[in-house]
Amino acid sequence: MSAARILVVDDEPQMRRLLRVSLRANGYDVTEAASGEDALDAAAAKPPELVILDLGLPDIDGVEVCRRLREWTRVPVIVLSALGDDQAKVRALDEGADDYVTKPFSLPELLARMRVALRHAALLGGGADPVLRAGDVEIDLARRLVHRGPDSVHLTPTEYAVLRYLAEHAGRVVTHGQLLRGAMGTGYEDAIGSLRVHVASLRKKLEADAAQPRLILTEPGVGYRLCAE
Repeated sequence: MSAARILVVDDEPQMRRLLRVSLRANGYDVTEAASGEDALDAAAAKPPELVILDLGLPDIDGVEVCRRLREWTRVPVIVLSALGDDQAKVRALDEGADDYVTKPFSLPELLARMRVALRHAALLGGGADPVLRAGDVEIDLARRLVHRGPDSVHLTPTEYAVLRYLAEHAGRVVTHGQLLRGAMGTGYEDAIGSLRVHVASLRKKLEADAAQPRLILTEPGVGYRLCAE
């Protein structure tokens, strides 16, 4: 099996070197770019299988790079940024980023996020399995059925719509706005309080311990992530 091609986009030489050495040690084929325009050129010349993208680039910012990539490719994009501003993360995710990791970061966590993103991309490319499993929870998207262990779980239409959208983007960070639009339609983008109620209800029905969720995780200030196999 050939090594997955990773495009690392960061203007700091030390960070590029750290990622190059670490990712190659873990079996990845790494290409680097120090600016947004170089990243777009590199992606077009040799399409990567995943992009690690810094937001603070010297020419065009990472959000614009992500937006322009999304004009022609579905390659997974993981934002790697020192920006702690939640709005910057939300903007990147709304423009098509799949995930974000804040600097300073844990290499094992980054590698795990990469594996999830690559696995999700492979499923989309080969026709995703309509049945998604997470622990003892099974979500059959084709038949609109949800089970926890042997038991069928009854969900309201809105609860199912929220869970379905999270399942379709399993492993990815979904912003509040994306989830509200995807599950409830346009005009509900500001109904975050209502969304929290639906998520809390889903956790009570699906989690072993709703107070310490392991299936539907909160990304503070941004949105939610569904952890799945």
